[in-house]
Amino acid sequence: MTPDQMRDASLLELFSLEADAQTQVLSAGLLALERNPTQADQLEACMRAAHSLKGAARIVGVDAGVSVAHVMEDCLVSAQEARLYLQPEHIDALLQGTDLLMRIATPGNDVSPADIAAYVALMERLLDPSQPTAKIAAPAEPAPASTPVVQALALEPEPEPAPPAASEPARQGKRMTEGGERVLRVTAERLNSLLDLSSKSLVETQRLKPYLASLQRLKRIQSQGVRALDSLDGQLKTLNLNLEAQEALTDARRLLSEAQALLAEKTAELDEFGWQAGQRAQVLYDTALACRMRPFADVLTGQARMVRDLGRTLGKRVRLEIEGEKTQVDRDVLEKLEAPLTHLLRNAVDHGIEMPEQRVFAGKPAEGLIRLRASHQAGLLVLELSDDGNGVDLERLRGSIVDRHLSPLETALRLSEEELLTFLFLPGFSLRDKVTEVSGRGVGLDAVQHMVRQLRGAVVLEQTAGQGSRFHLEVPLTLSVVRSLVVEVGEEAYAFPLAHIERMCDLAPDDIVQLEGRQHFWHEGRHVGLVAASQLLQRPTGQNNDETLKVVVIRERDAVYGIAVERFIGERTLVVLPLDDRLGKVQDISAGALLDDGSVVLIVDVEDMLRSVDKLLNTGRLERIARRSQQATEAPRKRVLVVDDSLTVRELQRKLLLNRGYEVAVAVDGMDGWNALRSEDFDLLITDIDMPRMDGIELVTLLRRDTRLQSLPVMVVSYKDREEDRRRGLDAGADYYLAKASFHDDALLDAVVELIGGARA
Repeated sequence: MTPDQMRDASLLELFSLEADAQTQVLSAGLLALERNPTQADQLEACMRAAHSLKGAARIVGVDAGVSVAHVMEDCLVSAQEARLYLQPEHIDALLQGTDLLMRIATPGNDVSPADIAAYVALMERLLDPSQPTAKIAAPAEPAPASTPVVQALALEPEPEPAPPAASEPARQGKRMTEGGERVLRVTAERLNSLLDLSSKSLVETQRLKPYLASLQRLKRIQSQGVRALDSLDGQLKTLNLNLEAQEALTDARRLLSEAQALLAEKTAELDEFGWQAGQRAQVLYDTALACRMRPFADVLTGQARMVRDLGRTLGKRVRLEIEGEKTQVDRDVLEKLEAPLTHLLRNAVDHGIEMPEQRVFAGKPAEGLIRLRASHQAGLLVLELSDDGNGVDLERLRGSIVDRHLSPLETALRLSEEELLTFLFLPGFSLRDKVTEVSGRGVGLDAVQHMVRQLRGAVVLEQTAGQGSRFHLEVPLTLSVVRSLVVEVGEEAYAFPLAHIERMCDLAPDDIVQLEGRQHFWHEGRHVGLVAASQLLQRPTGQNNDETLKVVVIRERDAVYGIAVERFIGERTLVVLPLDDRLGKVQDISAGALLDDGSVVLIVDVEDMLRSVDKLLNTGRLERIARRSQQATEAPRKRVLVVDDSLTVRELQRKLLLNRGYEVAVAVDGMDGWNALRSEDFDLLITDIDMPRMDGIELVTLLRRDTRLQSLPVMVVSYKDREEDRRRGLDAGADYYLAKASFHDDALLDAVVELIGGARA
């Protein structure tokens, strides 16, 4: 390819990018003008878009684009100057021109000169009906030769609405976000790799915590060694050791003291480094995750136009209103949502919205309204698509079910509204008697349900006779990250996605009942079957001496079961790691992930697990969960002293530790805590810093000076999370510093386990 050819190819690509962005502006603006033809801002936006396209086409030598954009600009300028009132036929023609411009800008297009001449003639007849013929529009003044190409393509600022996001590779160029930031083209594979690397970086920083805890334990052991050597020195003084022995003892004490000071210094440095590395890794991970998120508006490109055009084809007036366009969603989810949304919108126009005369007769506006709303809810993208049409004719639906031999008449007559509506999602089911270009083949709602289930989501249809229908869709915000409850089964970690969890509960032995040979418990007014996760996942039953049974209640549509696990580890945000394709479909498992400590966790496929439960029930192989009884002899529980002047914080920490099995005492300030430490024995001290009478730093300092208490592990929990505050607490002798600003249940309990282990000695 010659340099001139390369330059021309580059210019054509830029023109294609310009046309892509500006035709989106034209489509949105023309749809708004159809509702209110005199909107000055929309007229200005459309005129500027047409003018920019004309200039861009002239620069790259696309005469067809110049001609089409010129007559469109003439029409819009006439409307601006009140010489023309835009009628539906004008909007139709301008939208036709928008499509023609996009075809012209597409490489390898099949637009002929006759097509251009016919369109120009159409526009000139609309502008001046007295002229049956028209001539091709003459190009306006050429752009100065010195104007750079990219600058010339951007002579006019892009009006609202903002151009769609750069999820499509062709949309790179000069794209900008609403905040004015540049948008560049990045492949999905590189984004996935970046997210994977950042998640591993976050995991690696977490591995510093146990290493730091080991150094802190080593520091305490050295302190005990120093005290033992001091005691030995006192005893040996009575034996009149020779000079060499005394010097050796002095050297040993000196070397041990130097080692202790060096270890304390390096431990503090490691703690500071670990904290900073953790903060940066978290920011890196959050930023990488945000790169995958795009506004919901990306999937709406052309949908309003499609609704309008389809309505006019069917002789209906329909308008689409959209809420939540800025809702952030994973780009992979957006790509998979486009087809089902198109199905639902076409279904609403064809089946939902009535003809204008029917609507007027029913007391409704002649123009039908379809609303699409997107929002976040509990880690899910919630979509609600509703119309103000006639709803579903339930009696006609009931008759169609019987005619298609899907249910006998007696059963069909007893079906509820909810049960009747589920038939609309069956493959091949349609209420249309004849197949048309729009509907009648029975593939719309079946395809929607299939695609939504592939996204691990759900779709529900509701309707009100004479007032319209409403589709409720719930899908994950991202396929790359899932918020999960991590549990222990057979001494291994498994994760249940929160989107499928109804609740978590502790069941006492008396709460479990036997019905028809199976175990159940009472939940929200119904009996829920109870199944052991160890049987479903084929894991050995772990040892658990708790009096209560840990149960996860999972739901998938109407199926609800309680899954008994051994322990709740806590909620985690997990980066999904797909299983190797060579493994095929692993029963009851959808993917894997890494926990903060680098250990592997398997993510449960809830829908598959419910099928496994049904299979066990049907084959009669469901095992009974043995009721746990408290053992007669138990190891003593470890004691923790919580010192905090805030009643709320004090009670929160006390309940968390009690629920984990520790014995807990509380003190209202440092002085109260110091008195408790001197009068009772504890395995751990948890203290705040800012308290009346005696603050936490003074309390820790006194404790480290006391020969009986100086080896007691100490955790500081404070609202202060500056580096100097952390250093001050650790220098005073604390073994662990936890900020209340980032405090959550798992962080406190994990830190306690690191310092003193489990609740039993």
